[in-house]
Amino acid sequence: MTDSLVIFLHGVGSNGAALASLGRLWADLLPDTAFASPDGAFPFDQGGSGRQWFSVSGVTAANRSERIVEARPALDAVLAGLIADHGLSDRLDRVALVGFSQGAIMALDVVVSGRLPVGAVVGFAGRLATPRPWSPSATPVLLVHGSDDAMIPASEGEAAAAALGQAGVPVQWQLVPQGRHDIPHSGAAAAAEFLARQFNARAADAVALTQDKE
Repeated sequence: MTDSLVIFLHGVGSNGAALASLGRLWADLLPDTAFASPDGAFPFDQGGSGRQWFSVSGVTAANRSERIVEARPALDAVLAGLIADHGLSDRLDRVALVGFSQGAIMALDVVVSGRLPVGAVVGFAGRLATPRPWSPSATPVLLVHGSDDAMIPASEGEAAAAALGQAGVPVQWQLVPQGRHDIPHSGAAAAAEFLARQFNARAADAVALTQDKE
């Protein structure tokens, strides 16, 4: 029986299979949890067989936010389909998004736009580039970033954590010393523990609510 669902969102030019191994790694800590690792909604436009959530060809700080907004309908369709397939459309608190790089950007956009109040979000090596105004959900967020990330500087992750906190989002920040643009073992372990805590807390809240109504 599927009690919860973790959806992985990969980075640009990659594919869903690149993150699928995390589900196998986390299975013992997250029992009765299904893991889904879809391919990005669009073909990678710089060659090869990879996928993307939005194009980074000619991307700048000025136009990135527009591309994120344009990518929302395609991402939302992927998420809605997976959530419905697992019977959790009316139990979004049992759904978590785990994104890496561009996938983290899109996962954080889900949070600050408030359009899909999932139970938890983990962002590895990402940034917060959603245009304001925001209408954030109360989704707990864990951000993990390597100090030596040459692709997306750790300062971007730190700034995202600060902005989320100021917006009222429950956020945790973990800087991994000497970490690069990847998912370090320590970060993966912290993420699994974070998700287990969030799912367990939501389950406890649901039981308490049921008892209050009796």
